[in-house]
Amino acid sequence: MILAAETNESLAQLSDLLVYSSMAVYTLAFFAHIAEWVFGSRSKVGRTAAALTERTTPAPAVQVRTAAGGTAVLDRPKVVTRSAAGARDVPDGPGAAGGTVKGDLYGRIAVSLTSLAFLIEAAGVISRALSVQRAPWGNMYEFSTTFSTVAVGAYLGFLVAKKNVRWIGLPLVTTVLLDLGMAVTWLKTPSDQLVPALDSYWLWIHVSTAIFCGAVFYLGAVGTLLYLFRDSYENKLATGGNPGSFARSVLERLPAAATLDKFSYRVNAAIFPLWTFTIIAGAIWAGDAWGRYWGWDAKEVWSFITWVGYAAYLHARATAGWKGRKAAYIALIAFGCFLFNYYGVNIFVSSKHSYAGV
Repeated sequence: MILAAETNESLAQLSDLLVYSSMAVYTLAFFAHIAEWVFGSRSKVGRTAAALTERTTPAPAVQVRTAAGGTAVLDRPKVVTRSAAGARDVPDGPGAAGGTVKGDLYGRIAVSLTSLAFLIEAAGVISRALSVQRAPWGNMYEFSTTFSTVAVGAYLGFLVAKKNVRWIGLPLVTTVLLDLGMAVTWLKTPSDQLVPALDSYWLWIHVSTAIFCGAVFYLGAVGTLLYLFRDSYENKLATGGNPGSFARSVLERLPAAATLDKFSYRVNAAIFPLWTFTIIAGAIWAGDAWGRYWGWDAKEVWSFITWVGYAAYLHARATAGWKGRKAAYIALIAFGCFLFNYYGVNIFVSSKHSYAGV
């Protein structure tokens, strides 16, 4: 018994060490992402030269076979991202690296460091689980460390799938550092066993899906926020405006507004059914633990409000007059409801979900 307690304590200390180590590596990744944006920035002369090159250099030609049996040479069509009907057709930007070799090098370093930090943090989460011999999300500290791990894992998963999402790297790593900083500073809770009501296999099902949904909703929220900035930038250009040098340096390297809008929509639409399942699983667990499926507890109410918010967003996307920026605002409000459901309800509101501790 004493040996087991000492082993668990050692695993808890190892978990803390790994979390702090991951923060150090995430910090290095943060600076590498900053370097990617800085060294990927083109001067005004460079941007002018690139624009002139694009206008004067013909696109590669392709040969096609005609009906008469001969061949004809056609210009390769320019690939653009098409947005909603009546909107602009704008090509995607070159990414944070700006199409430069040095910027791309720092970007690859940033992704490598992010991957290393992810592995270290994931090891910390697993060590925490082994130390308490249960799912490692029984309180806000454990939830926060697991949430940031899953968010980074989802981002790396998109990269492995060859999706153009490296532009998420800087805001993601920044958020992860803030999340872990809050976790180790204000939310730190000694590892302990759960109260009987939480000691259920539904903890693995309900909370794990909530963490995964929140991580993916976060990626969608980043895409939505950047869509609003990029859309304003494109509107200013389309109306003959002259954005500042900082806006040109940063926003022109992002994907087109239509691409960001499509990314956010697909991410939110794909994860919404799982969020629906999360609420249903929570109701079933409440029936087992408290003898009722729904009791208008604060956590239950705000989970449902979050569901309504994302349902309204998806409905707005299907409504002609609510596409674009109006729908984006709804998506950000819905994600704000998710954040309040986690931080606000757990810290400021007394509910049946509060007994797990902060």
